[in-house]
Amino acid sequence: MLTEAPPSLPYVSEDRGVAATSDLAYWGRLLPLLAALACVTRAPSFRPRLWNPDEGYLAVQARMLAHGGTLYETVVDRKPPLVPWLYEAAFALFGSDSLTPLRLCAIGAQLATAVLLASLARRRWGDAAGRTAGALSLLISVGLNPEDAQAATFEVFILPWTAAAMWCADRRRWGLCGLAIAGAFLAKQTGGAVLVPALWMLWRCAAPRSGLTRLSVGAIAPVLAVALATNPAGFLFWTVTGSGAYASFTGSELHVLVRGLTNAAILAAACAGIIPPVVRVLRIARTGSTDLWLWLASSGAAVLLGFHFFGHYFLQLTPPLALLGTAALQILPRERMVDALLASTCCCALFLTWGLLAPRPELAHAERVAATLRTHTSPDDRVLVWGMHPETYWLSAREPASRFLTAGLLTNYSGGRDGPQVGEKWGVEGAWPTFRAEFAERPPAVVVDDSRGAPYRVERVGSLRRMLAGYEAVGTVDGAVVYARRG
Repeated sequence: MLTEAPPSLPYVSEDRGVAATSDLAYWGRLLPLLAALACVTRAPSFRPRLWNPDEGYLAVQARMLAHGGTLYETVVDRKPPLVPWLYEAAFALFGSDSLTPLRLCAIGAQLATAVLLASLARRRWGDAAGRTAGALSLLISVGLNPEDAQAATFEVFILPWTAAAMWCADRRRWGLCGLAIAGAFLAKQTGGAVLVPALWMLWRCAAPRSGLTRLSVGAIAPVLAVALATNPAGFLFWTVTGSGAYASFTGSELHVLVRGLTNAAILAAACAGIIPPVVRVLRIARTGSTDLWLWLASSGAAVLLGFHFFGHYFLQLTPPLALLGTAALQILPRERMVDALLASTCCCALFLTWGLLAPRPELAHAERVAATLRTHTSPDDRVLVWGMHPETYWLSAREPASRFLTAGLLTNYSGGRDGPQVGEKWGVEGAWPTFRAEFAERPPAVVVDDSRGAPYRVERVGSLRRMLAGYEAVGTVDGAVVYARRG
């Protein structure tokens, strides 16, 4: 006689239990090492008060937002809002006098990137590859001029989103992949380049149609939500359609080309340990890493976009480079991996030494100008700094007299561009009427002409020269001219 068996507990196979235990042991050993390495590689970031004008721009934006400013209306930039919001949140929690909380966030971003790359490499090539990829990611992440590699700016916060997109695509989690792509785009527009390898991986999988729907919804919905939460027309203009002149190659072609080649050479030096294995494997075998090559190629296209080639743009190349290096080292003898890691460690040490010892003359200049502003104004006064150092507002703790924090937005001057496309008519569309209205409504107590002979100097900008008719020069600071209102 058969009787019904009593209900039993869910069965967990012994293999799955062993695998889970193995995973915990693996990550329990690896995570502390990666965290320690992330802290070491980012240690120079805590040395100066700030590293570059981008950090200063973000700090000023965060203060303006905290004081009631509206993004893409009274607070403007050509970037999406994720990183300004991060700065605003950090300032709300910890105060706005220090960027230390943002430095810690940057460590977290690099660590998250390394962990995701380690997980992706481990899934493909095994435990040793995971450790190699995580370590290589952090070692080469500092391989640029310290003001580019150590600053807590847009490109650093792109990296974990792009790594997460590839991690999700590798596991066929297309909705989450789309969310990660949206996060990368909302950190900086070029982060959306990771869509290219994600689409290729989607095309290679068994169910591309349903996956494409989930990917599309995941990528588009957050961007639309952010646009609606800010100002849809302003969001579209400032992040997509309003940068035509800025993205042009015309003007200072040789200068920006030399800059691009220099930064590429610096990054290549940082990757000296992994470039030879990658080149060797390309000659002798197929790595089966088409998605990684597409990731590198699309990131390279993102670096080229805009034709400015700033060093921090090249950070976007480091995750795919770390994975390609790991892929190559799996095919070569083990001693090659040891040599590559040793070479990468030595290169990293050189860049860390550079970061710890590099002088910051422009920061010293901005601090002296800021001290002068504090001397000539009260905390409630508004000031205007006509130059490319928005950090002066933050250092002086004075409110900007305009939403346009640099002369670049009003003249198209950026990163040394000194060709024919610098001047009033090349500024952001509609910027000058708004700027003149702001100046007339609440004239700044002090104006600092910090152009110091640059192509946007006051003598070449007629509208600003006329606006300064009611001001008189009261002093100079390192070549910057200080103007105060007459009477």
